[in-house]
Amino acid sequence: MLLRLTLTLGHLLFFLWPAVTQAAPGVSLSSNTVLDNSAIYFVSYDGLVNVNSFQLNGVLTYGSYQYAGWYAADKTVKLARRKTGATSWETLTLNHSLVAQDSHNVVTLGVSPADGRIHVAMDCHSTRLYYTVSAASAAGTAVGWSASLFGSITNTIGSLNIGTVITYPQFVVTPSNLLQFVYRTGVSGNGDYQLAEYNNGTWTSVGQWAKKEGSYTQNGGTSSARSLYIHGFTYRDGRAHVTGTWRENSGSVTCNSGGLTNHDTVYIYSDDAGRAWKNAAGTTVSKPISVTTSGIIVDSLNPDHGLMNQESQDVDSNGRIHALISYVPGRFKQCVTSYQSDRTAYGHAFHVYQASNGTFVKVEIPFDIGSVGRSQIALDANDNAYVVLPFGRIVTASASSGWTDWTMAFNGSSQGLNAFGEVTVDRPGLVASGRKNLGVLYQEKSSNGASSPIHVAQFTLGG
Repeated sequence: MLLRLTLTLGHLLFFLWPAVTQAAPGVSLSSNTVLDNSAIYFVSYDGLVNVNSFQLNGVLTYGSYQYAGWYAADKTVKLARRKTGATSWETLTLNHSLVAQDSHNVVTLGVSPADGRIHVAMDCHSTRLYYTVSAASAAGTAVGWSASLFGSITNTIGSLNIGTVITYPQFVVTPSNLLQFVYRTGVSGNGDYQLAEYNNGTWTSVGQWAKKEGSYTQNGGTSSARSLYIHGFTYRDGRAHVTGTWRENSGSVTCNSGGLTNHDTVYIYSDDAGRAWKNAAGTTVSKPISVTTSGIIVDSLNPDHGLMNQESQDVDSNGRIHALISYVPGRFKQCVTSYQSDRTAYGHAFHVYQASNGTFVKVEIPFDIGSVGRSQIALDANDNAYVVLPFGRIVTASASSGWTDWTMAFNGSSQGLNAFGEVTVDRPGLVASGRKNLGVLYQEKSSNGASSPIHVAQFTLGG
């Protein structure tokens, strides 16, 4: 059995960690550039289509170039690139326009290192996926930047037919430099997670790794279907790490219909690029995993607390997982009756990580999230933690303190970012910089619902 420890503000476990030898790290804003002064702006599902926590990747660095994708005010898809460190961007327009005003329908980018192609998946929420791919050697090079660089828009990825009910497309790169595609089939509360892989110019299916079947009972109600919502799919040192939460199909498992059916934080890992999976104890679990899979829950929480799905995660230099979750702590309410208002009024983020002895520890971050939305966690080269809260506020904690000395290092609200809620970050760029720099994609709030500027801000970690 895995031991779980919960720390709230004021708890310092000196019996687990040595005395603090350094303060929480700082951050400094090194640049802030505008991608588009008139990016499309509408709020749905409490978010914006151009910036969502589950985007892998809305912004990414490959080689000496940084890339970004978004929708312009006229609904067309824009892709931009710049040399890392440059202040100006080159922009092209793909032959596709947003099909629905749905914030899930994000633009997601990936690069296949073997052939240098840029892959774009976009515009789906339990619908057909739209996909295109560039010519070979387009990524990381100074090749001419125009729409002609990309092929036709299709509803398949290459020759692989992935179906017509797709959500949350994500690209990741394996330790052997193969591009993988992570996606959900089915609908909210009734869906399965799938994995595909790109090798020698061809996409093939790796298969289903999380399923909707199983029975879950709470508050006198029972749900027979659900979806896993993941906080990330992260490779480090040969291992794929996944944390997530289950969302039940039946609202009968909640204390109030105004809450969320999300419950528990689970963790699995794979040492063979998603073919087989293990729980934190190292025991192989049956694939696909389900709500009844043994030993995968690392933080238990029932559906009464407005637990958010699809936040974020990172992996430290020792190969241990760090997840960021958020919910309404029980000291405020034991039953969330409106997840939007209750999360905004009482929601807090929590750092959930695996300690050196294998146990999982949960530490409450002592700052209100002040939003329905999600946050992003990233680790620097010394395993110090950086959490980008809604509105571009960055709080940090040092590894030497056991990640307990949380400090507001950059307040985007007071610094005038005017960021709407969630942001997304350049995780490939973080790794490429030796975990010294973090790119943040954000869009400004619009007072009247009109289009607004979308930015990439670069932060120096530890600065």
